[in-house]
Amino acid sequence: MTIILDPDNAETEALFSLAAPAGAEPFRGKRVLEIGCGDGRLTWRYAAETAAVCAIDPDPEKIREAQEAIPATLAGHITFSATPIERFTARYPFDLIIFSWSL
Repeated sequence: MTIILDPDNAETEALFSLAAPAGAEPFRGKRVLEIGCGDGRLTWRYAAETAAVCAIDPDPEKIREAQEAIPATLAGHITFSATPIERFTARYPFDLIIFSWSL
């Protein structure tokens, strides 16, 4: 059985429209913190546009899945960390923070 996530691209379009006004490139050149990244399924949709992504999730298994699934074109561009937000310490400031599907 194949599961297709967001086949109509609605989730991705919503993410992009909330991140920037119409016509703007919401992720281009920005440093992004993604809280609750899980297995990276949302991360892959925007990461290529960014300067860097720090993606965190408290579940080490989900982080392992994300690290194993990272596309070759994004290797070295995304840092995944099994860290709950309460213990997260930023190493640099972020331009944009994503908190989606995390509750």
